Amino acid sequence: MKSWIAAARPRTLPLALASIILGSFLALAAGQFSQRIFMLAALTTIFLQILSNFANDYGDAISGKDTAERVGPQRAVATGLITRKAMLWGMIITALLALGSGIWLLIEAFRDASPETFYLFLGLGFLSIGAAVAYTNGKRPYGYSGLGDIAVLIFFGWVGVLGTYFLHTLYFDFATILPATSVGLFATGVLNVNNIRDIETDAKTGKYSIPVRLGRERATAYHWVLLIAGMVCAVAYTLLVGWDNYLDWLYLLSFPLFILNGYKVATHRQPAELNPRLGQLAMTTLLFVLLFGAGIIL
Repeated sequence: MKSWIAAARPRTLPLALASIILGSFLALAAGQFSQRIFMLAALTTIFLQILSNFANDYGDAISGKDTAERVGPQRAVATGLITRKAMLWGMIITALLALGSGIWLLIEAFRDASPETFYLFLGLGFLSIGAAVAYTNGKRPYGYSGLGDIAVLIFFGWVGVLGTYFLHTLYFDFATILPATSVGLFATGVLNVNNIRDIETDAKTGKYSIPVRLGRERATAYHWVLLIAGMVCAVAYTLLVGWDNYLDWLYLLSFPLFILNGYKVATHRQPAELNPRLGQLAMTTLLFVLLFGAGIIL
């Protein structure tokens, strides 16, 4: 059981839930929040994130991308703690749980909506499951070709935030693209720190992440772009929608932590030194979401 919990990587769940929380905060500010939809969306996201973690563990093991030189957390399949067959079944079961909770979520959200809307979101659900598995699996895993950053921006940002907002409100607000992009960029930053840490081992095993393609120095500059662009999008949203009191700027309290993360990533030269930066950026993103949400509802 300890091996399965470790393979599920519970520390990644707060970052995955950040988009659901932000989308729900935006809906609450619009006066259209449903506690049941929030709980089901959070449950579905948890299953999808665990599926992604299981699939990454499985895919990296069968492709030989995990080696003894890896600095990150120990992988269950590569080290023999969980067999390939058992992990494959874990992926199947988790995918079915995600599908089941997702369908329940759509039924709750779209009782009064058109069937076309239901099937559109059902398609997004299947796409999310496919993206979670295909990151490190299949003939051409997109995670090995540097496309993981785009997927994180799409699913952790736009799909997560805008999709959750629509589930609550049944309409789309163009302005919400800005905070959705903020969360997506910060989540992409977490992946970038991970890839900078693994840049040497990834290059040896043919995993062409963005840092492998750019090199260490340019990858650090890219990291600054992600963080600064995320902060700019949040400020642009507040200016666009207008602010009534200073609480609307509450999320600015999280900005020094993003700057600290960028500085540490730029100055840490040893791969192991970057491990704490992963958790710090993930939790800073969650703090940003909580402060942002508190500001727009108070």
